[in-house]
Amino acid sequence: MQVWNVIYDPLEFPDSLYHSALPLVDQTAQSKITKFHRREDACRSLIGNLLPRVLLKKRGVAEDAMTFAATDTGKPYCTTPGIDPPLAFNVTHDEGVIAMAFGTGDLGPPAFSVGVDVMKLKIPPRTTFTEFVDIVDSQLTAREKNLILADVTEEEAIRRFYWIWTLKEAYTKALGIGLGFDFRRIEYDVVEEKVTVDGEPARGWQFLRFELPQYGLNYVGFAAKFVGGRGTSISELSEGCLVCYDAVSFVNRAIEEMS
Repeated sequence: MQVWNVIYDPLEFPDSLYHSALPLVDQTAQSKITKFHRREDACRSLIGNLLPRVLLKKRGVAEDAMTFAATDTGKPYCTTPGIDPPLAFNVTHDEGVIAMAFGTGDLGPPAFSVGVDVMKLKIPPRTTFTEFVDIVDSQLTAREKNLILADVTEEEAIRRFYWIWTLKEAYTKALGIGLGFDFRRIEYDVVEEKVTVDGEPARGWQFLRFELPQYGLNYVGFAAKFVGGRGTSISELSEGCLVCYDAVSFVNRAIEEMS
């Protein structure tokens, strides 16, 4: 798997660039993007829609041949004919980062079992870390909560929380599950590096952890893929598989290559 990250700063992203790039996506995507009230949200959605299209373009697919659909739970997938091996991808965003994990489509068609999540290392303003953990307590197992509230620095505790959270999100996104999945069914032991689902090892899953130190950003994330078999793999995403782009440069290049 690879993960592309686009670093987005609304202050650096002009309206003219948004309007120039919007026609690069199909009418269905345009309709969804333009429904956002805040331009920042519309820009994040636009970039998220451009990511798989830029990838297809790199693979030699013509713009008018690119087609996409979504599952009943809303997970997008590629329906472009002639892609061999099939493309599996998933897009997510949090504040200043839009990320896409992608790889070959092996299991779980048509959307395939690939998911990604990325989040900024922070707690809500005017909230202590303990209060923050209490807010999300219903989504953590007892073991996870103990590991987060262990005798470690607050910086390490926040990092542990977001490793746990992004793995859970990436797993459920890979499954294509909508809202309502009980996160306590998934347990990630960040010390022992073990993942269980409903008390059993998450067999057949590959989890790839990554950080984004570029641009002074404090973001962490996980990509997840169901690969089959009985093992569980948790490791760092290799440096060559983690790519970061500046949003303005990325979108300008998309316009140049796809217009």
